[in-house]
Order: sequence, then C-alpha cells, then structure tokens
Amino acid sequence: MKFKSLMHKVIGSLALLPLIPSLAHAFQAAPAARADYNGWTPHEHYDEVWHETMLDITVLGVVFALVTFAFMVMYRRKGHGERGKLPKLSNQAKIGWVVIPCMLFLGDDLFLYVKGFDLHNHLRNVPTDAAEVKLTGSMWNWNYVDANGIDTDNELVVPVGKPVVLRMQSDDVLHSHYMNRYRLTEDLMPGRVTWEWFMPDQLGESVVTCREYCGTMHSGMYGTINVVSQAEYDAYVAEQTASIPTEATVASN
Repeated sequence: MKFKSLMHKVIGSLALLPLIPSLAHAFQAAPAARADYNGWTPHEHYDEVWHETMLDITVLGVVFALVTFAFMVMYRRKGHGERGKLPKLSNQAKIGWVVIPCMLFLGDDLFLYVKGFDLHNHLRNVPTDAAEVKLTGSMWNWNYVDANGIDTDNELVVPVGKPVVLRMQSDDVLHSHYMNRYRLTEDLMPGRVTWEWFMPDQLGESVVTCREYCGTMHSGMYGTINVVSQAEYDAYVAEQTASIPTEATVASN
C-alpha cells in the first residue's frame, strides 16, 4: 500500500515536468541588458510581443472550447430526471487537479511576462546617438524644438533611420503624446519632464494624437511626424535655420 502511494506521488511529480522548460524558457527570453533586440525597432518588438500574446490566447481559447465541447457530449444527460454523480477522488488527485494546471498556467504567464518586460527594457533604453527634441504640450497644441533650434507646431520633421528622443512637458494640464505608427504613448505633466523615444524607419507621415482628455478641443489636438531622407532633412534644416537669428546678429542689433 505504501509502495502504491509512493508511486502515485512520483507520477504526480512527473506531471509537473512541463513547468520546468516553461520557466527556463521564460527566464532566458530576456537577458537583463543587451545591445541588439534581434534587430527590431521598438515598434517591431511591440508587434512581436502582441502577436505572441494573441497566439497564446487563441491556443488556450481553442483548447478550452474543445474540452468544453467534449465534456458537453460525454456527460450530457441521457434521460429525463437523470442526475450526475461526482467522481470519487483521492486527496492526491484533488490536489493534483488544482496544482498542476496552476503550475502550467504560471509557466505560460511567466513567459509572457518576461517577454513584456523585455519590451519594457527596450523602450527604456535610449540609444546614445538619439537626436533630442523638446516637446511642449498645451491646450491644444504640440510644440517641437529640435537640436537645431527649429521651432514648429504640430509637425516634427526627422531623418529616416536615426532614433529620436522626446523630452516632454506640459504648460497646463495632463496630455498624452501618442504616435500610432510607433505604438508609443507617454503622459506630459506640468512641472515634470517625461520622455519617450522612437525609431523612424519608414519614409512618410504618421499621426500624433492626445490620449488624455484635456478639454473641449481634445479631439482636435493632433499633429504629424514627417520622416524624410537625409538629403531632404539637410535641405529642410538649411532652409529653416536660415531664418533663425544667430548670436552675432542679435548682438549687432
């Protein structure tokens, strides 16, 4: 009898083995720091984590649907007034039916958590060569000032292939700078500087909107990010800076 009980415990323990590779894979999915995130831009990394999560949810949903359908067929009532009977389970079986599924789900959840934490690290790790832009939000306007002193409202022009970090603050109330193409949003707050960075990897315009309700014209608080080639950007900078007074000009006046 003791031997049989021991074998039940061993078999129950072996059922937990699938948890081990799940946990190992989870904690190996994201090194604490690394220079290359598989060559992804932050928004590509976001898409990868999103697709992984959706695939995971879909697989679980299909499995649960199939199990539910199977149980509906296997344990359907076969006659009027028929009552089901609970199976008799040992204490070990009861514990197993609770612990084993919990451990398997925990392994899966840890895997997705670590992939999400990996993405978080990527979004918080600003490249050293990122161009810095000062962004000020106000009701209901986005004001950008880049390192060349170019001051624009509701339009930011950047060269393709060079990371950009936005140093952001609000002049009045809470705003949130959302860049749909780059899957990024970050709050702007009075009296505090926040930041976000993105990699403009495709030519063209994308929309910027405010994602925090900030008053009656909140829906009209939007702008554009215009990504151009390096040659076009150099020409743009030359044109815009030609009208910016230099220190020598100001001193002479």
